[in-house]
This record gives sequence, structure tokens and C-alpha cells, in this order.
Amino acid sequence: MITLLIIAITAITSIRAFNDRHLVGQLIFAPNYIQRTGQWYRFLSYGLLHADWIHLIFNMLAFYSFGRIVESTFVTLYPTAGKTVFAALYVLALPLSTLVDFFKYRNNPSYTALGASGAVSAVIFASILIAPTAGIYILPIPIEIPAYIFGPLYLVFCIYMAKNANDNIGHLAHFFGAIFGLIFTSVAIPGIWEHFFRQIF
Repeated sequence: MITLLIIAITAITSIRAFNDRHLVGQLIFAPNYIQRTGQWYRFLSYGLLHADWIHLIFNMLAFYSFGRIVESTFVTLYPTAGKTVFAALYVLALPLSTLVDFFKYRNNPSYTALGASGAVSAVIFASILIAPTAGIYILPIPIEIPAYIFGPLYLVFCIYMAKNANDNIGHLAHFFGAIFGLIFTSVAIPGIWEHFFRQIF
């Protein structure tokens, strides 16, 4: 499974980087540095890094939970190319989810970002279109929330936090990753919105 391969590569790189600041410096997303040096690979490589074990485990558990659904759906629809389509969703989400942050912080030499959250958000929202009535648990809420309700709430939360929070979390990357997941899935699966609303109603 591409899902497991991505998790393995990300986990190995992140764990190694926990104790290797030089590796972090080579891979981290740094808009000002990218603009000055042209190291565009950082639009992808930052997704291989995580701040700590909690960050890594949370992202990879979420990716595994939702990635299996999305990958299996693409493989069913495109038997010979489904894994490639799924990989494209994840890989493209990494740079596209950070484009706004790049232009926002490209003149700020102190701004950096890491983590696969933007790409994970893309996969989560692809899953929401595919299985809108599936339940999603959000700690500390003890009951599951239908995916089609979680989605809009998550987007509103991201916008609010991007405007008001000062927590060093890339809320805009989460938001635009989610939006990209919806757009990509809409193109990859014609009729998905009809399926989405039919499942709900």
C-alpha cells in the first residue's frame, strides 16, 4: 500500500531528524530561504519532518485511518493507476497547501514550518467526500461526529485559528490542504458530489 510506504518514509526521516538538527535545516520549509536560494524541493521535504513524537504519531495515525479508504477507492476505480493517483493527491498537497504561507512569509527569515498536516488534511477531506456518513472521533468529545459535519466545522476552525491564534501551527496549510483534497477528488472521481449528497440525504 502507498499509505504504508509514505508512513514508513515519513517516520524514518522524522525519527532520524529528532536528533539531527542539520537534517532538519536541510529539509524544513523556510520561505525566505527558498526565495533566496531556489531550494524548491523544500516544498516537499518539509512533510518528512515532525516536531516530536506526538506530532508524528498523530499525523501518521490520521493518515493511516483515512488513507486506506481513499487509496482503496482510487485503486477500485483505476485498477492500473489508482496507487499513482493516490500518491499524486498526497504529494501535490504538500506544496499546494503551503503556497499561501510561502507568499505571506517569504520576506520573514525567521519563519519555518514542518509536518505533513496539509497533505493529511487533503486525504481526510478526500475521505469525507467518499464516505460522508462515516464517524470521526475528536478528543475529548466522547461520541463520533459524522464526517460531513466534521468537514465544515474543521474549515471554520482553521480560518478562525489562522486569524486569531499564536500557536505556531500552520492552520492555513491545514485549510488549503483540505480544499485541495476536495478539488482533487472532485476531478479524480466524476460524480463524487452527487454521491456525497446522496449518502447524506
